[in-house]
Amino acid sequence: MTNTKLLVGSLSNDLFRVASLKQRGADKAAPRFLREAKRWADPLATQSDKKYIREIAKKVMDADTTNISLDEAERYLMFGVLLQNHALHSN
Repeated sequence: MTNTKLLVGSLSNDLFRVASLKQRGADKAAPRFLREAKRWADPLATQSDKKYIREIAKKVMDADTTNISLDEAERYLMFGVLLQNHALHSN
């Protein structure tokens, strides 16, 4: 597994956690995983050869970790699906 694939997969997993925790009302745990997601997004914002991966990573880096809305959680879920598909189906 390449380093980029590992970063993409890890970011995807954390974004899924953020979305599911926020939906369940875990308002303290969701920001914790968003902070973790930023750790994976930081190198992807510059390293990824795919433009959409860089854009997702930059949006995650710019996200406010103190107050996550349900709309943002849905966006993170969508980002997680896109990233998971990339990690699973890219060469």
